[in-house]
Amino acid sequence: MYQSPTSAAKPGDETPHGQHARKRTARACDSCYKRKIKCDAAVPQCNWCSHHNIPCTFERASQRKRKDRHNGNRSDKASHLAARISRIEELVTQGLLRESVSAGSPGGSERNFVPSATPPSYPQALPPGPPLGPPSQPPVSSSVALHFAGREFGVISLITGIPFLLPEGQQWIESRTGQRVNNDKLSLSRPPWEKQRAQSSNALLMDLQPKELLELPDQTVVRMHFEVYRSSLMQRVFPVLDSFLFHETIKTAYQPPQSEDYYGHHSARACIFAFIAFASILHQPAIEGTRLPPIDSDAYTLRARYLVPQILQETPTLDGLQTVTILALIELILGNLRSADYFGSLSARFIFMLGAHTNPTESLKPTASFAEFLKARTKRHLRNIFWLCYSIEKDVAIRTGQPLVLSDENCDITLPPGYEDNLYTTMAFHHHSQQVPDSPLFPVDLRLSIIKSRAYSALYSFKALQKSDAEILKEIRELDDELERWRLSVPLEWRPTLSFSHETPDPNLSMHSVMLRLNYHLCMMIIHQASSRCKAWDKNQSGMREGVSSSLALSVEASRSTLLYLETAEPVLLDGVFWAIIFYPMSALLAIFCNILQNPSDPQATKDLALLKTATGVMERVFLRETASSNEVVHIKLVADFVNELYRLAICAVEKAYNERYG
Repeated sequence: MYQSPTSAAKPGDETPHGQHARKRTARACDSCYKRKIKCDAAVPQCNWCSHHNIPCTFERASQRKRKDRHNGNRSDKASHLAARISRIEELVTQGLLRESVSAGSPGGSERNFVPSATPPSYPQALPPGPPLGPPSQPPVSSSVALHFAGREFGVISLITGIPFLLPEGQQWIESRTGQRVNNDKLSLSRPPWEKQRAQSSNALLMDLQPKELLELPDQTVVRMHFEVYRSSLMQRVFPVLDSFLFHETIKTAYQPPQSEDYYGHHSARACIFAFIAFASILHQPAIEGTRLPPIDSDAYTLRARYLVPQILQETPTLDGLQTVTILALIELILGNLRSADYFGSLSARFIFMLGAHTNPTESLKPTASFAEFLKARTKRHLRNIFWLCYSIEKDVAIRTGQPLVLSDENCDITLPPGYEDNLYTTMAFHHHSQQVPDSPLFPVDLRLSIIKSRAYSALYSFKALQKSDAEILKEIRELDDELERWRLSVPLEWRPTLSFSHETPDPNLSMHSVMLRLNYHLCMMIIHQASSRCKAWDKNQSGMREGVSSSLALSVEASRSTLLYLETAEPVLLDGVFWAIIFYPMSALLAIFCNILQNPSDPQATKDLALLKTATGVMERVFLRETASSNEVVHIKLVADFVNELYRLAICAVEKAYNERYG
C-alpha cells in the first residue's frame, strides 16, 4: 500500500547536494508528470519515486502562464465554443438573426424582437465558412430527412423548424443545374408551410392589465356567436363544442364566484375566451337580422393561453379539454405548427385522463333520466373531440415529423356508429341544400386519418427508419392496398381519381371535395415517398430498383394531381384557408422539383416547369384573400422567393440537360 501523500515539507528538511530548498507547490515531479499520476511532492522523494527507487527530479521547464484576469476565461470559452459549434448550428444562428432583423424592420410588427444596437457576441466565435455543415457532420438528432430517389438532400430541424440543404444535397443540385444555390432563399427561418404569430404575444400581454386578462366578453355577444356556430356547417366540421353542453359552460363562467378564489372558474372562463377567438377566425356569416360585433382574436387567444397553467392545476374537465383543443385548432388554421403541436399534445393528455380514447359511443335508451341523458351526451361529445384531436395530430405530425401521442396502439379507433354509411350521404345532402347535417363531418374522412397514422408509424417513426428495403416496400404495398380499398368505398360522385386532370373534372366541387382529394393525394405522396429511403437506389438490384422507381413515380404523380386540382378548385376555396392548405402544394412542389432534377431530359419535365409556375400564381391569389398583417406579407414574400428559386433551378437543370445532349 502507498502511504498517504503529504502536503508540505517539514521545516527542517533540506534538499540533497546543497541545492536551494524548493517551495512546495502542486507541481508533479518529472516521473509522475510523465505517467499522468498524482504526485504528493514529498522530499527527498515522492511516494512513487521512493517506491520504485528512482530519482525524483523537477527539471522540466514550467508551462504555466499567468492568465489575464479579465480576458482569460472569455477567450478560452470563445475558443471552446468555436471548436464545438457545428456548421449546422451556425446556419441556425444566422437564420434566427435574419428573422430578428426582419421582425424589427419597419415592415414587421414584432415589437419584442427588435435587435439591440450592440450585436450579440456569440456569432463572432463561429468559424468562417459556408453556412452548411461538413459532409461528416450528421443532421440534427430530432429532424425530418428529405429524401428523393435514394438521396438525402436536406433536413428540417424539429428543434428550430429550419429547413436547409445538406452538403450532399447542395452538391447534387449544383451538379444538375450548373448553378450556385441561393441559400438565402432556400434556407428560410421556418418551413415554407409555417409562419409565426403576426403579433408578439409578449407585447400584447404587456398592454393588458391584470383585470383585463380575466374580463369576460359580454354574455350576449358570446351567445350570439355561439348561435351562429351552432347553426353553421363549422360546428359539424369542427365539433369541439356541443350545442347543449356549452350552455352549462357559459353559466359556470358567468355566475358569481362562491368566494374570492376564482380557481373553479378557470376552465370555463378559458373556454369562453378560446371559443370567441375561434369564432372570429371562422368568418361565419351572421344570422339574418343580426350583426355580430367585431372580435379581437389575438387578445382573446392570449387570455385563454394565459389561463392554461391554471387549467393544468385543476382536475381535468370537459371545459379544459375544449379550451386546449380550440387553441390547437386556432394555431393550426393560422399556420403556427409548433404551438398547434404543443396544444395538441395537451389535448391528448386530457383525452387520456378523461377516458375519451377508449369510450365507444353508446345509444341512449328512450326511458333514460336526465342524468343518464347528460352522461351519454357528454361521453358522445368527448368521443367527437377525440376524433377531432386524432385528425389534427396526424396532420401536424406529417408536417413537423414529431412523434404521435394518440397512437393506434393506445386508442380505440372504432368509428362512430353509422359513420361510413352516413358520411357521403350527409355530404351530398349538404352540397345540394343549405341545411346543416346532424352528424359530425370532421375536417377530413376519419378513415384517411387512420391511414395517415399507420403510414407514419410504419414508414416514418424511429423504428420504421431502421427497416430494410424489403420491409419498407412491404409496408408501402400494404398501405397502398388499404388506401385503394378506401378509395373504392367512396361513392362514385365523390371518389378521387388516381390521377387528376382537367379532362376529369370534379362533379361535386366544394370545400368538402377539396379536402377529400388533397388528403387522398397526400396519403399517396407520403406512402410512396418512403421508397426514396431504400438502399436499392445505390445497388445494382434490377428487380428491387424497378420496384422503388415505380413507387416513387406514383408519389410524383400524386404531387402533380395536387397542383392540378388546386388550380381547378381555386374558385371554391374559402377565405382564410391559406395557412391550412399551404402544406399540400408546397410538399408537392418539392417532390416535382426533385423529379425534374432527377430526370431533366424527360419530356414531362417541361410540363412540370409550367405546373410549378401555375401553382405559384394560385398560391399568391389565395393568399391575397387573407386579412394579412405586414408580418404575413413578409412571410408570403419568403414563400414566393422559395418557390421562385426552385423554379429557377429547375429551368437551369432542363436547359443544362438539353445543352449536354444536343449542344
